[in-house]
Amino acid sequence: MLISCQDIWKIYRLGDVEVQALRGVSLDITRGEFVAVMGASGSGKSTLMNIVGCLDLPTKGGYWLDGLDVARAGQDELAEIRNRKIGFVFQNFNLIPRTSALENAQLPLFYRGLSLREQRARAASALARVGLSGREQHYPAQLSGGQQQRVAIARALVSAPSILLADEPTGNLDTESSREIMKTLERLNQEDGITVILVTHEKDIAAYALRQILVKDGQVVSDRSGTPHALPLTPHG
Repeated sequence: MLISCQDIWKIYRLGDVEVQALRGVSLDITRGEFVAVMGASGSGKSTLMNIVGCLDLPTKGGYWLDGLDVARAGQDELAEIRNRKIGFVFQNFNLIPRTSALENAQLPLFYRGLSLREQRARAASALARVGLSGREQHYPAQLSGGQQQRVAIARALVSAPSILLADEPTGNLDTESSREIMKTLERLNQEDGITVILVTHEKDIAAYALRQILVKDGQVVSDRSGTPHALPLTPHG
C-alpha cells in the first residue's frame, strides 16, 4: 500500500477553542491510482492533503507512506521524502518571474549534488513531458496561464516523484487551459504510472479521476470508484 491513513485526527487549539479539522479519517491509496479529493472550503480536504504530503502531522492516528510510519520520521527525513517521493502543484503557479521555464523546472535539483548539465537535461526532459519543448527559455510573463501551470508540473516531475499532489491546479485557469492541465495529469498517470492525488471543489475536474473521495466536516462521507469521464468544463468565475 502506497498511502495508508488510519483514524487520523487533526485538532487545532485557538485559545480556549478546539477546532477539529479532521475527525477519524481512514483511507488507503494504492500505487498508480488517480484520486480526486473533493469538498467545500473548510471541509478538511486541504488539511488531509498537507498530512499526506508530509507538510503536517496528525494530532492522533497513523499515517504510513510507502511502508514508513511518518510519525516516527525526523524533520530531515520528512524533507527528504517531500523532495524525492512527492511532487507538489498548487493553484498559484509559484514560478520565479525573472527566471526561464528551464530554470524554474530545475529548482528542486539544486541541492541534489548533480552537475549543472545533468540538472538542465532533467529539467528539459520534464518540460518535454508536459508539452513545452521549445519554450525552455521563455519567462513566465511570456507564457499563458496553462503553460505556466505546466512549467509548475514539470518542476514537480523533475525529481521523479512517485506521487503528484495537485491542490486546485485549475483554480486560476480558463476552461481550455483547465482541460489541458487535466489531460496532462491524466497522461502522467496512465503512461508514466505516477500516483495523482487531486484536490478540487469542482465536479467536472474531479470527473477525470478514477476515484472520488468526498470530505465534509473533517470526515470522509463518500469514497467511490468508477470509469473516469471528463465532463465538458464550465467556465470559472
